[in-house]
Amino acid sequence: MLRQPAQAMLIDLDGVLRRWDPAVPAAVEKSYGLAPGTLIETAMSWELLRPAVAGEITDAEWMRLVATRLPLPEADAKAAVAQWQEHRGTIDQEVLDFVRSVRAAGRPVGLATNATDLLRGDLAELGLAEEFDTVISSWELKVHKPAPEFFTQACAALNVEPPWVLFVDDDDRAVRGARAAKMPALRWTGPQDLPYLRKALGLPA
Repeated sequence: MLRQPAQAMLIDLDGVLRRWDPAVPAAVEKSYGLAPGTLIETAMSWELLRPAVAGEITDAEWMRLVATRLPLPEADAKAAVAQWQEHRGTIDQEVLDFVRSVRAAGRPVGLATNATDLLRGDLAELGLAEEFDTVISSWELKVHKPAPEFFTQACAALNVEPPWVLFVDDDDRAVRGARAAKMPALRWTGPQDLPYLRKALGLPA
């Protein structure tokens, strides 16, 4: 806990504010005879994911690479990936309400996420385009969490020094990277973390 309340917050998108329904890829995998977990495991392999979130390739190019790795005929692989990608996630309303309360209390909030070029469109589709004071996208910065430059630029976007920016993410590597950048950081485990975050930001319980 900070000795004084944090002046701003950076929050991750996937796994914190946005939820992905595991039933969606599971249904696609079952339909195409793929082993459970194949789609996520293939897409999240670092050799494919890294260039997608580092701004080196587009989301469409990333998904084309994923399709080439699936043990399916080319047409089926492309169709399976397209069907999976139709789902763009859902928002955790409790977390969104928290973000709104932080901003209402005068604390700026930035979305800080490893993302692809689809981020801005997804935010609009999910009704999140106006919910943050700034959006820090790894694809746009061409640098991804947990690189020190990501956190430096994210804090600069909020115009708040790192020791006063509370960082929230579900990925332990990102949290450790933020702490190395002199930021207070919490590894998100669920809504049970909200009381701690409110205290860290000096908000009423």
